[in-house]
Amino acid sequence: MITEKPQVLIVDDEPQMLLAMEAVLKRLSVNVTKCSSGPEALETLKRVKADLIISDMKMPEMTGLELLAKIRESDHSTPVVMITAYGTINQAVDAMKNGAFDFITKPFSAEDLERTVDRVIRPQRGAGASSTIKPVESKSNVAIVTSDPNFRAVLEIASTIAQSNASVLIQGESGTGKELVARLIHQSSKRNNGPFVAVNCAALPGNLLESELFGHEKGAFTGAVGQKIGKFELANGGTILLDEISEMEPVLQAKLLRVLQEREVDRVGGSKPTPIDVRVVATTNRDIRESVKKGEFREDLYYRLNVVPIFMPALRERKGDVRILTEHFVRKFTGGELRKLSEELLSSLAQYSWPGNVRELQNACERAVLLAMESKELRAEHFLLGAITESKVQAEEGDDSLRLQPGLSVAEAEKRLIMETLRSTGNNRTRAAELLGISIRTLRNKLHEYGVERE
Repeated sequence: MITEKPQVLIVDDEPQMLLAMEAVLKRLSVNVTKCSSGPEALETLKRVKADLIISDMKMPEMTGLELLAKIRESDHSTPVVMITAYGTINQAVDAMKNGAFDFITKPFSAEDLERTVDRVIRPQRGAGASSTIKPVESKSNVAIVTSDPNFRAVLEIASTIAQSNASVLIQGESGTGKELVARLIHQSSKRNNGPFVAVNCAALPGNLLESELFGHEKGAFTGAVGQKIGKFELANGGTILLDEISEMEPVLQAKLLRVLQEREVDRVGGSKPTPIDVRVVATTNRDIRESVKKGEFREDLYYRLNVVPIFMPALRERKGDVRILTEHFVRKFTGGELRKLSEELLSSLAQYSWPGNVRELQNACERAVLLAMESKELRAEHFLLGAITESKVQAEEGDDSLRLQPGLSVAEAEKRLIMETLRSTGNNRTRAAELLGISIRTLRNKLHEYGVERE
């Protein structure tokens, strides 16, 4: 018989934890059934129809992951929330991959538990017809073209964890589609009717970025002629994307950490904090763990952001996608018109390493369509593959203009290297910084030092 109140099953081998959770849950007007082990929970589920299952991850007889697997063998709809200890986030991510609805991390407050449970039972109370609560289906309309199994696995993870409010850190080279995956997470989430706000943390110096993120009050500083609402407030109820988070200056990292901890922002020059409800997705094209080791990025902020890590494969690691992406972009830039692509051409494109990844391939396809004009066939010369190869060889072997002469100072050699790398990338600072192995902020400072920042 279906009861009017949702039925919540809690599983934990610690009696005090069971009692504490039961006390919190009863405040939400739900029926609670307690189990002290995985096997007991499975037996209970044979006679009790649960609308939500909350299970500890680490239990002696049967782990939370094992219990989740058993539940999913017979029931694919009941939401399962996992409880994990700090430092076992990878296990929590594994649980999400295997069908967990969400997870909470010990130690957690009564409010944390209430918010998590409320996200599940709220749809039930509004529906009134059935007591079976099902995870929200993905409503994403983000177009991501791939046939690569590894990249498909990344997209599956992104869609699965979208239902939680956990922070996500997407890591990968420039041009691999990090922002696309961030948008997929947003549009697959319960926040998809809210705003998606993207901020490039490398585009502005620290003082301007702080105002951009958190806003400012009129008169807060010279030039603040009016109140400005920050990106976090604009993203309220939705998702904020912090692009190139590793370029953020240390002082601002500390302020961002407080925002993530307190869920409120302080406008520059403001007198009181403003509460926010925002899901944070951050991206970086650097090895952020190395930045942590070097003291360039706060370790505590890294762990706050890296609740769910996603690693984007480079295009050279998914060569099978070069063909379908080329066909996709050619159709896009010809307005759907068919153009012949020879097997020899496609093979040449697949063999190139594509250091700029999908973005570089897209640019190459657009250039090829423009150069081909009225031709019905796209050839290697339209993609400028010879120029690409020559540029690659020069980058590997060194251009004559970069040859060093005796007596040349280290500072002058550094300047020549930076300016030549910029020239070879068409003044693409992001790409140049990657080739040089430095941050965009460092590159910007060097150009300012050389007096060529404006150029």
